[in-house]
Amino acid sequence: MAGRKRRPLEAAARFSSSVAEVALAWQPVRDAATVTAYVSVGSEPGTGLLLDALVAAGKRVLLPVVVAGLDLDWAVYTGRSGLAPAVRGLLEPTGPRLGKDAIAQADVVLVPGAAVSADGTRLGQGGGCYDRALPRITAGTPVAVLLYDDEVGLAVPSDPHDVRVGFALTAGGVRALA
Repeated sequence: MAGRKRRPLEAAARFSSSVAEVALAWQPVRDAATVTAYVSVGSEPGTGLLLDALVAAGKRVLLPVVVAGLDLDWAVYTGRSGLAPAVRGLLEPTGPRLGKDAIAQADVVLVPGAAVSADGTRLGQGGGCYDRALPRITAGTPVAVLLYDDEVGLAVPSDPHDVRVGFALTAGGVRALA
């Protein structure tokens, strides 16, 4: 995570361009009607172009809204003008809330992270929001963490409540995790 903070912001912009292509070429995303994603901030791998590309491809994109207890509600992404500053320095959609269980409508779930191990243990930001939300997805739904290539396959600490992810989505491609 310290390496990410030293990464220039231009790296996030370059990532955004490449990852949009990679995501739209991935079969689960191509087949999806609804995709959950998130709005990147700071030195996180950029998702701005990805969000717009998903919408342009006809996908319904759900974005998280942090609620009490660091759980996640969801709202439809309607474009950058439909985002507003929120807790923890995040940007969230301003539209109607769909409820915590809306994540179950997703055909593909894209999540943030700081690193992921080869077995799919994801290092998040420490709030546990996604560990609360991911158990609500439908069994078999592909879950991918968006990362820089050098953040995949690292040793990541694990707690009993951690929910593993099945894929790492980077500018270099999609990697299945054990």
